[in-house]
Amino acid sequence: QVQVEESGGGLVQAGGSLRLSCAASGRTFSSYGMGWFRQAPGKEREFVAGISWRGSTYADSVKGRFTISRDNAKNTVYLQMNSLKPEDTAVYYCAADLSGHGRNWSPYDYWGRGTQVTVSS
Repeated sequence: QVQVEESGGGLVQAGGSLRLSCAASGRTFSSYGMGWFRQAPGKEREFVAGISWRGSTYADSVKGRFTISRDNAKNTVYLQMNSLKPEDTAVYYCAADLSGHGRNWSPYDYWGRGTQVTVSS
């Protein structure tokens, strides 16, 4: 069983920045693919960014604004969000992919409860 917990959400003005953190348990964290997803009210959950030993990948809507990174020594993955827009408002979820891919199509096995990000115009 892998525990996943997000933190760092909040309220920010358009154009501002936030950094989300995601702590995951497990002795083999470095082998996990990790992903960030988001779900806005009335919309389906969507992939935002993923990371694995192969590298990182992003949704087109966040490319150039968001950066995913990880610190394997701390079992933590981050999502740096810059130039935030009101349409980025959503609950952001972190997930662990034990198969190691960390892609939008990956079978994520464990999910956090989410953290709210609200961007005001």
